Amino acid sequence: QVQLVESGGGLVQAGGSLRLSCAVTSGRAFGSYAVGWLRQAPGKEREFVVVISRSGSSTYYAASVKGRFTVSRDNAKNTVFLQMNILKPEDTAVYYCAASDLFGLPQGSSEYNYWGQGTQVTVSS
Repeated sequence: QVQLVESGGGLVQAGGSLRLSCAVTSGRAFGSYAVGWLRQAPGKEREFVVVISRSGSSTYYAASVKGRFTVSRDNAKNTVFLQMNILKPEDTAVYYCAASDLFGLPQGSSEYNYWGQGTQVTVSS
């Protein structure tokens, strides 16, 4: 069984920063999973934000966050981090951490096998 627990969400003013964490517990090695962050705003479909490869050597960002968000992983601590800078009101959403058994850099929601419960990020204008 794979469990993902997000933390670090909250309320921040536009232009501010937040750092999200995703702690993963699994019977398999943490390096067996690509890990992504996806988000869902009220009334909108869930959208891809960023993914980091199994080794952490590759990443892929959505155009809307590229240059502002940075993903990293610490395989020794089974944790993935999402540093979010220059936050905008349109970044307001529930942010989900998800793990995929696929190789490469999965981007679609259906490509992820395991999900966390989500953490709310609210950016005020």
